[in-house]
Amino acid sequence: MQQGKAPLDMKPLPQFGGGVYELRDRLEGNAYRAVYVVNLKNGLYVLHVFMKKSKSGIALPKPDAELIAARLQRAQKLDAESWV
Repeated sequence: MQQGKAPLDMKPLPQFGGGVYELRDRLEGNAYRAVYVVNLKNGLYVLHVFMKKSKSGIALPKPDAELIAARLQRAQKLDAESWV
């Protein structure tokens, strides 16, 4: 991902703006998700990783969405600061 290559099972999450994606994987009947942002200048930021529970179907659960939004704001702020 840091080299600009797209993983096979990813999807954009437009509700968080451009550059935020969900990487999906399945293992032993469980669904795992990693949410990351790639459109920041200093690198790729992993915002949240979790095991998907099927309480809300295919939708992103509200507590996870709120956590991702808060972490995205923090990542944007950190990325805007000078790293010299």
